[in-house]
Amino acid sequence: MKIAIIGGSGFVGSRLIKDLKKLHGINLLNIDKRQSQIHPEITKIGNVLDVDTLTDLLSGTDVVVLLAAEHKDNVSPVSLYYEVNVTGMRNTLEAMKKNGITRLIFTSSVAIYGLNKINPTESYPADPFNDYGHSKWQAECVLQKWYSEHPQWNIDIIRPTVIFGEKNRGNVYNLLRQIASGRFLMIGSGNNIKSMAYVGNVVAFISFLLKEQREGYNVFNYVDNPDFTMNDLVSLVSNVLDKHIPAFHCPYWLGMIGGYGFDVLSSLSGKKFAVSSARVKKFCAITKFNSSKSRAYGFSPVYTLEQGLRLTLQYEFGEKE
Repeated sequence: MKIAIIGGSGFVGSRLIKDLKKLHGINLLNIDKRQSQIHPEITKIGNVLDVDTLTDLLSGTDVVVLLAAEHKDNVSPVSLYYEVNVTGMRNTLEAMKKNGITRLIFTSSVAIYGLNKINPTESYPADPFNDYGHSKWQAECVLQKWYSEHPQWNIDIIRPTVIFGEKNRGNVYNLLRQIASGRFLMIGSGNNIKSMAYVGNVVAFISFLLKEQREGYNVFNYVDNPDFTMNDLVSLVSNVLDKHIPAFHCPYWLGMIGGYGFDVLSSLSGKKFAVSSARVKKFCAITKFNSSKSRAYGFSPVYTLEQGLRLTLQYEFGEKE
């Protein structure tokens, strides 16, 4: 089986390729707009916005895993979310069709549900609150329409919550780094649940779908359970790193005022700051999602959430020998 991973030079893709290389009978291709530092021998330069190159590179492929996305909080201009995530989806489908490829695994996001929803399942109405979430939902709508016109295809959509792990430098890493520094300021009560997904489990689930799920149109939330509250997370960091973490809590309203202040500074200076009103809202929001469907299909996570967090904390902030 030849598997083409589009956008495999990043954090999730690099880990996925590492795991897939251990399997027999797999021929791997990574298509990315930048060279992979870890897997250069299987990487070809290509962009989801260049349908002709994409079509050429996908020749002979059996299944496509689409990871490529604009996903950071501060992408500018915001039109890039829609160009890459939506137009890129259309281009990928067109390139697949020209090559006779009918299997696609696509990583969407729980961002399509919006904030502070009550444990939504995969059938919960979409209500994204930012451009990233809107663009991911629009990409899914493209897939829905495509499948209605091509019912013989096999399309699997994974909606992971925020993904973390060793060597990632995303939002969870920044949060863990702040807590580990001892200069962490909790905004709000800290009782809000923050769902997370360890990269080792996310790539294991993608591998599971590659091997086991070969028909129909399927959508899966992906979250590692049981969920942690922000207070739980601070306690775990303190325990793993043997550090005292100050327990002071800043009221939510005061945190939002600070966030708006940084918004103004960013607008006036043109600089991007680690603090903003949007990030304060996300920090204090409840992010709890129902991920039971993936287990019902027979998938068992390789790691518990606590194990994933411990591995990440020890790798990133533990004592180096």
